[in-house]
Amino acid sequence: MLRDAFFLARKDVAHMFRARETWMWTFIMPVLFFFFFGTVSGGFGRPAERPTIAVSVPPDAGFLADHLLRRLEERDYRVVRARSPEELARYRRRLAIPAGFTAAALAGKPVKVSLTRTGGGLDASYDQVRVSRAVYTVLADLMVVSKEHDSPGAAEFAQWAAQPRSLTLEVTSAGERRKPPTGFEQAVPGSMVMFTLFVLFTTGGILLTIERRQGLLRRLASAPISRGAVVLGKWGARMTLGVIQIGFAMLVGSALFRVNWGPHLPALLLVLLAYAGLAASLGMVLGNLGRTEGQVVALGVISANVMAALGGCWWPIEITPEWVQKLALAVPSGWAMDAVHKLVSFGAGPAAVLPHLIVLSAAALAAGWAAARTFRFQ
Repeated sequence: MLRDAFFLARKDVAHMFRARETWMWTFIMPVLFFFFFGTVSGGFGRPAERPTIAVSVPPDAGFLADHLLRRLEERDYRVVRARSPEELARYRRRLAIPAGFTAAALAGKPVKVSLTRTGGGLDASYDQVRVSRAVYTVLADLMVVSKEHDSPGAAEFAQWAAQPRSLTLEVTSAGERRKPPTGFEQAVPGSMVMFTLFVLFTTGGILLTIERRQGLLRRLASAPISRGAVVLGKWGARMTLGVIQIGFAMLVGSALFRVNWGPHLPALLLVLLAYAGLAASLGMVLGNLGRTEGQVVALGVISANVMAALGGCWWPIEITPEWVQKLALAVPSGWAMDAVHKLVSFGAGPAAVLPHLIVLSAAALAAGWAAARTFRFQ
């Protein structure tokens, strides 16, 4: 039985990939969705990355300018020295240090450091706060060093910076992350879960309808292959397609969109395999119940999109009301996305997704039983 099922699954997978639609919806469209939704909702500039600030430093700015740049780096900026006004204009955050900066500051004269930023909102206000903190820290350093040295220089500032502080701040984690994932951290897993449903509901169901209409399944019924082997082979082909799609999405997400799948990759893979098995079984049920290709397409597209929306594939479900978050657990995509977020975004361990694995596996077995019971050769 297993040998016959493996033979049918291998032939069905090869047949699926002869269709251009399978290539498009498995490999091309998911990547486009990764890029579009990830860019719109945060993209490469998500808060987890160090923002870049370009600084124009005149030749006579002196050692205090270098000290200010170090303070900016302590504020978690990636500092770039702009060598020309044209290079400075290419950056979103721009800081201009005036000529004679160090000499004027040591002489007690007012010095103006100008911050220019493209765009507004909370991020702009945060940049203003961070740059101001760096400037005021330099001013405080200057006041302290000037009390001990009449003519402080770079060596005195370096010596002061190397002294141990009497007051230190120790930062530790207060628990699991509460901020919902954004950018590619949400778009890549969400699109992966959605397209797995979409492809297995449509391609997986339509092929059964076509084979039934063309009499291919009736020929299998007359072959020396058991009914169980046929059902298992058909399910295995769809399961293989789902595994290929998930594996490709995870590789592309890591390589192109810098998605970190977390330290518990085996647990994540087990959840996604259970999810793919459930989607493959449900796709077969659609193919068994649908009488025409149009019915299967309509049912597959509508149900996949509804489940994707309710399950948090289009947006982080954590930003929705509590009743919507509970409703998400009524659909397979909701269980899958909740498990992915727990393992990847919120730092939970494998034990946290054990209920997800049990529910998805049990649902996959139930849907597989329904697919076997409703399977028909004609």
